[in-house]
Amino acid sequence: MMLRGIYAIVVLDMKRFWLNRARLFAGLAQPLLYLFVLGAGIGASMGGRMGGGNYQPFIFPGVLGLSQLFTATFAAITIVFDRQIGFFKAVLVSPVPRPAIAIGKIAAGALQAFLQGVVVLPFAWIAQVPFTVGSTIALLGAMALASITFSALGVAVAARFTSTTVFPIVSNAVLLPMYFLSGAMFPLDMAPPWMKVAVFFDPVAYAVDLMRGALLGRFYFNPWLSLGALAVIITLLTWVAVRIFNRGEDDSSLGATNFNWRR
Repeated sequence: MMLRGIYAIVVLDMKRFWLNRARLFAGLAQPLLYLFVLGAGIGASMGGRMGGGNYQPFIFPGVLGLSQLFTATFAAITIVFDRQIGFFKAVLVSPVPRPAIAIGKIAAGALQAFLQGVVVLPFAWIAQVPFTVGSTIALLGAMALASITFSALGVAVAARFTSTTVFPIVSNAVLLPMYFLSGAMFPLDMAPPWMKVAVFFDPVAYAVDLMRGALLGRFYFNPWLSLGALAVIITLLTWVAVRIFNRGEDDSSLGATNFNWRR
């Protein structure tokens, strides 16, 4: 029942995604703006060099992370929409186990984020990113892990909201600092000391570093540290999401009445 429930949730969300597949291409605008406009401008101002290499190849893994991060968050907002229209209650009273709903939402969001990253991937050749068969396989693995992490983060946060107006504001207030702190746009070796400490608490930094290491062979963190940190983060966020879904709409014990910003 658990696996069938997860499969049903994934199929439902992917059908929604397919019906709104223009989103897949509309989601290219922000990553390409960062890569070719911001990247070209900053790269030219620094003589085309940053951290010992051309700037656009350097930020390409960060652009992939940006695309996946916001796609996963947008996928999670369907939870808030469903809650507003009452569909969420119908899902909760269905025979599908509630942990399967949470895990299915995470899996569906991760799949959407991964597909969005794959759409961005062909632009790597325009940005002169070096590719080999080995680096491509490693990159796809890192992208998959990043997608699961970002989706788990989105679902864990979205499960606590009832307002489609407030959720994007709060999520952007959380995600943008995490993204810019991650070293997606600059080498962490050049960061001030306080940022080098803070980055150890940023899951986006580990994901971007794995993707950059897969492509360029340059790691800031030990790869095993990044893999371990992301595994712990995924496990923790999945546990949080399952716990919230288990409580259903009766989440007063979580202190919902004390968080008026949810409304």
